[in-house]
Amino acid sequence: MFGLFDFLGRLIVAIARDYRTVTATIANGASLSGEVDLGGAAILGIHMPAAWTAAVLTFQAAPASGGTFADVYDDLGNEVTLTVDTSRAVGVDLKSGALAPYRFIKIRSGTSAAAVAQGAERALTLSLKG
Repeated sequence: MFGLFDFLGRLIVAIARDYRTVTATIANGASLSGEVDLGGAAILGIHMPAAWTAAVLTFQAAPASGGTFADVYDDLGNEVTLTVDTSRAVGVDLKSGALAPYRFIKIRSGTSAAAVAQGAERALTLSLKG
């Protein structure tokens, strides 16, 4: 917890930093993770597993748990993609604007036009704030 103080040192606003992680799992032979509930938090980064069948990441989102998931595009009509590789921690600050409105997401290996099946179960760790 940190805060903003006035010139006399009195606390004006306390600001909590709520960081946590969640896991998105892509099953062996699949390209799409199960549903991930972000709980209103923003994705700050994705920690990639040590083994990964080469592919970019793309995203799907739904307005409710168990809802109809749709591919996520930015305001220019481009599918939101993230370039990743094995054993990397990848910041997603440039992509978070397109993902920010969504609480329920799925992560895809590959693109909507060319999904890439993973050769084993893959666990991606998402670092969240909020």
